[in-house]
Amino acid sequence: MTEERRAASAEAPFPARGWQRWLRGRPSGGRAALSWWVAMRVGQGLLTLAIVASIVFFAARILPSDPAKLILGVEATQQQLDDLREQLGLNKPVLQQYAEWIAGLARGDMGTSITTGAPVADLVLPRLINSGSLVLVAASIGIPLAILMGILAAVQRDRAFDHFFMYLTMLVTALPGFVIGLLLVIAFSTTLFRFLPAVVVVPPGENPLQYPAQLVLLVTTLVLECLPQLGRQVRGSMIEILDSEYVQLARLKGARKSRVVFRHALPNAIVPGVQASALVLAWLVGGIVVIEYLFSYPGLGSLLAASVTHRDLPVVQMIVLIFGAAYIGFNILADLLTILLTPRLRAGLR
Repeated sequence: MTEERRAASAEAPFPARGWQRWLRGRPSGGRAALSWWVAMRVGQGLLTLAIVASIVFFAARILPSDPAKLILGVEATQQQLDDLREQLGLNKPVLQQYAEWIAGLARGDMGTSITTGAPVADLVLPRLINSGSLVLVAASIGIPLAILMGILAAVQRDRAFDHFFMYLTMLVTALPGFVIGLLLVIAFSTTLFRFLPAVVVVPPGENPLQYPAQLVLLVTTLVLECLPQLGRQVRGSMIEILDSEYVQLARLKGARKSRVVFRHALPNAIVPGVQASALVLAWLVGGIVVIEYLFSYPGLGSLLAASVTHRDLPVVQMIVLIFGAAYIGFNILADLLTILLTPRLRAGLR
């Protein structure tokens, strides 16, 4: 019976132990398997983005308001409305509009704004740079600060700093972002102190980062919103690791406290923080809509709010598509870093 199995295995076109990998189409090598995993995740992300784009497109078309009436006003005649709809292509069947939009995206054409008549790329790309710079600044401050505070709270569990951190994160979680922003404006721009600008006033075409004083309250609001989720996640992971057996063994062997924390506990507790950081970045991308509008920041959020008001469908669709792409990209990057930081997951790709 053993010889028959060996003969059948030798005649089989694929190894008997690797048929599951062949069915999945996954290479068995380390780098090749990781590259295949990245390709599969990118493909899934593109499929998800296509679904999101389709939902946004058709949802925007079933809204009861009429862009032609918003542009021409209520006193426009029916002939004027029909002419404008024909000029904007709104009189075409919905499926034809969708096909033309997808074909334009494939060519790199984002379309034309209904309200201004300018190319969508000319409106979106400068705002994308501004919002990207804002997210980068807020994340570069908020994420390390949240991780550091989470570590300190775990190391000083049930002490004064830990209680302060828990109360602070609870308070920030209970308050919406725009309320935090309003409180900061009241405290530092209007009532108590008046040494920081309440809104961002940037000349057209200039980088807002050239005016750091005007970004203090805006960035502070976003940083405070980063603290609760990420900081609590790191704190919980650190407490769990600090109570583990191998950390206790390291302490019994006489290892210094700093070595126990940074050499033994932190590398194992940082992986959940990576996943939480991706969620924080995704929140920053979506949360800037209200915060930018509150502080009059010239980014994608304020442009999206204005475009929704005027029902500028091509601009709305493109901004939502950018937000969706950023969310998917952050999650893929977090999953990749998790695999690279976890030996067990790396071994599972082999």
